[in-house]
Amino acid sequence: MSTPLVAGIELGGTKVICVLASGPDDVRDTVTIPTTTPAETMDAVEAVLARWSGYEALGIASFGPVSLDPADPRHGFITATPKPGWSDTDVGQRLARVAGVPTGFDSDVAGAALGEGRWGASRTVADHAYVTVGTGLGVGLVLGGTPVSGLTHSELGHIRPVRLPGDTWQGSCPFHGDCLEGLASGTAIRARAGTPAQDIAIGDPVWDGVAHALAQLCHTLVLTGIPRRIVMGGGVMVGVPHLFAMIQHKLAESLAGYGNARGLMPFEAFVVPAELGGMAGPLGAIELGVRALSKGSSFRNC
Repeated sequence: MSTPLVAGIELGGTKVICVLASGPDDVRDTVTIPTTTPAETMDAVEAVLARWSGYEALGIASFGPVSLDPADPRHGFITATPKPGWSDTDVGQRLARVAGVPTGFDSDVAGAALGEGRWGASRTVADHAYVTVGTGLGVGLVLGGTPVSGLTHSELGHIRPVRLPGDTWQGSCPFHGDCLEGLASGTAIRARAGTPAQDIAIGDPVWDGVAHALAQLCHTLVLTGIPRRIVMGGGVMVGVPHLFAMIQHKLAESLAGYGNARGLMPFEAFVVPAELGGMAGPLGAIELGVRALSKGSSFRNC
């Protein structure tokens, strides 16, 4: 059965990507909007939705944290976020009202995980994780084809990893300092090295600490018992591809053969690059819209 035409919104910390599509082979329009203030950004997204016609559903994948509790009056809101000015911003309910069609809503990384699961590197497994390493650092977990959430969605980018011996850098996260996001995101790398990640030489010592932190994240994901594959994307992973081999090696060292570690081998096939690149999130938003439409819901998490 063909996929319906859907309006997809990936709201990121630096830009919003709006797509009108039914899938990767049928993208009718793409509009990119800078993420500035909530008023400017949301007005611009509304203008795009007003200009488009013929879409049957809307999917929204938003940076967060976001509220996914349908009983919460702030369902669909961005909650307490490091992004200045964006805490307590209504994204989901507001855009659902504007579009007037069934609307699916989830975090940006859950959306990207669904995109990779439908069309990308996780399409052969139903249980997987998507890790984005860019301006921030987040994880989307999918179990049985459905994003995992409870009280909230996972915030594994803010766990505190085991530090490298002798590394006492305080980290860059305004909430937690040396959490994973504060140590290994693009923002953290630039704060520590004084230059963007893609401009740092392969042999620079900064990469040892970054790879160590990301391997600690993958170690934690393995121990959740959920992912049969970990897909990694975002600007840092795309711009610094040599990180994959470092992470895979450090993950094997960290697990030290525990549990079902042999079932993850070869690690080169367990921790893999995203296949959809920068379109993982926007296409994930399309999938969120498809799921909302199939369940006949005006506004829901998928």
